[in-house]
Amino acid sequence: MIRVLIADDQEMVRAGFRMILDGEEDIEVVGDVGNGDDALRLARELRPDVCLMDIRMPGTDGLEATRRLAGSGVSDPVRVVVVTTFDLDEYVATALANGASGFLLKDAGPALLVEAVHAAERGDAMVSPQITVRLLRHFNGGAPSGGARESDRPSDELTERERDVVREVASGLTNTEVSGRLYMSLSTVKSHLAAVQGKIGARNRVETAAWAWRTGLMAD
Repeated sequence: MIRVLIADDQEMVRAGFRMILDGEEDIEVVGDVGNGDDALRLARELRPDVCLMDIRMPGTDGLEATRRLAGSGVSDPVRVVVVTTFDLDEYVATALANGASGFLLKDAGPALLVEAVHAAERGDAMVSPQITVRLLRHFNGGAPSGGARESDRPSDELTERERDVVREVASGLTNTEVSGRLYMSLSTVKSHLAAVQGKIGARNRVETAAWAWRTGLMAD
């Protein structure tokens, strides 16, 4: 079972998410809270597989709570999916930089909510499809190589096939879609992604895609 904690200041939203997720055979909602402080406390106490985190909440906001649960330097991070009404670029950039395993809009629908939980649990990441590419472009201000940093240099050069896979991921495609587009098996796609993440120091596919936009790979 995938154990999920819900953090949102609206009771109706929490009830709706609980109803959707509890309806899945492999998902169990282990708690729901209405503020960031309780989210931090329960996440550390219950150690859920995935925490669904709203941004605007009383006490500690969702972005800071995400950093404390999943940010760099956290020894035993919790996988966090930020779920919000607001698709502001700065929110997405901060959430992902703080270690979020995905960013979902509340109107994305039940199927995507369930998919985001499954993706986070297996160490993958998902951003609402309608905003994926726009948000990833935000990482380099929309200009090729505009936001590249010295730390973005990979430990080893990417192979051409690895670069092909990263470009497709950064365009918003799922692993299955990448497999079909590049005529390679799903396991090969996953292997290439894992190799790339090791070379560039990314923790998930969203950070990998952000790296591709930031370093100008998408302009090649």
